[in-house]
Amino acid sequence: MSYVLLLVGFALLIKGADLFVDGASNIARLLRVPPILIGLTIVAFGTSSPEATVSIIAALQDNAAVSLGNVVGSNVFNVTLVVGAAAFLYPLVVESETIKKEIPFTLLASVALLVLISDMALQGVNDNLLTRSDGIIFLLFLSIFMYYVIEIGLKSRKETAHELSTSSIKRGKNIALTLAGLAAIIFGGDLVVDNGKEIAYSLGMSETLVGLTIIAIGTSLPELVTSISAALKKESGIALGNIVGSNIFNILFVLGASAVITPLSVNGKIFTDVLIMIALSLLLFVFSRTNHTVGKKEGLFLVVLYVVYLVYIILRN
Repeated sequence: MSYVLLLVGFALLIKGADLFVDGASNIARLLRVPPILIGLTIVAFGTSSPEATVSIIAALQDNAAVSLGNVVGSNVFNVTLVVGAAAFLYPLVVESETIKKEIPFTLLASVALLVLISDMALQGVNDNLLTRSDGIIFLLFLSIFMYYVIEIGLKSRKETAHELSTSSIKRGKNIALTLAGLAAIIFGGDLVVDNGKEIAYSLGMSETLVGLTIIAIGTSLPELVTSISAALKKESGIALGNIVGSNIFNILFVLGASAVITPLSVNGKIFTDVLIMIALSLLLFVFSRTNHTVGKKEGLFLVVLYVVYLVYIILRN
């Protein structure tokens, strides 16, 4: 039965993502803001909702290994397989603001995570913890990022106020499409995670490995199908903005909220994965500066990197 429900979850994710991209891209045009900003906010928050659900529930159940592993594993999956697959299908054009500000902000959030979990090295204490104070710091960082995104959106709206025709776009229909797509994504993601986790535990996998692989991949399926769907529709702004925004939300909101609920103990193995996440974010920044495009070759390279990473963590655990 778990395998059947897993397939149902996949189907809901794929259809939900298709509806979500259509609705969100039309809303972007209706509001006269660039699709990249919709990708960074509405789409990113929507596709990060499975990570938020899983990590917060894990925190409530005092299961930090799954909570942290889910976020770090999801971010690695996003930067490698999701960006890679989307770029391989259709080269992703990267806007200058994304190169200058959004991708560096992702890198900053990743480095902040490394610093805040390094209590033993930096403070000489006996345990590494992501404390409630650390969670509040993450949520404050998130508020700064949201202020920046809204400010840019309002500025862009003024600049493009007379440039776009939106007479053919129906507000109610596209809001309904977006909400229906989001509902399907969330419900499908829950089905995939719950049943994937059940299958994984039955195979005798450790909690850290489950968090980094099955749960991370399961909760990142919305990002994968949404970005691939956006790439096929040639909506580069949504495809890349979704990933960048999701990674920022995963660290600042998902871990921030989880840590505020209950302090998260840090497994020593996760440090290697956080360093890999930082290195991959830096690599995405470098690729983005190459003609402001993440092309097919870079996309294929990122996909190969994820396969190598997956083999490494399975052998390590």
